[in-house]
Amino acid sequence: MTKNNPNLQALIDTISNLRSSQGCPWDRKQTPDTILKCLKSETEELITAIENNDTENTCEELGDVLYILIMIATYYREKDLFDFSDVIQHVNEKLIRRHPHVFAGKTYKDQADLDRQWQEIKSIEKQK
Repeated sequence: MTKNNPNLQALIDTISNLRSSQGCPWDRKQTPDTILKCLKSETEELITAIENNDTENTCEELGDVLYILIMIATYYREKDLFDFSDVIQHVNEKLIRRHPHVFAGKTYKDQADLDRQWQEIKSIEKQK
């Protein structure tokens, strides 16, 4: 999947190198629990940039949040649980599943009907 986007693969590779035994001591010791504070901080900075309509900082903060998300996924890959490609696959499948009016030819009458369909799909997913 990342073969189609060399920049994304380069970022994943950079983060893997940072976490390697020859990498950065700070990056190596990060776990989902320890990096949570950074995720919260960077997310707040992203929100502020968006609220201020600050395009340059929005781009930068999106990158910072993406870095942390890939760091977390890399941690789980190192534990052989899942990797960033799995994250991408799962969210893509969920988006397609939750938008049958776009991807499956299902119709809706109005916004209320669309909202009802959305809630129904989410409810079915939660039951699984």
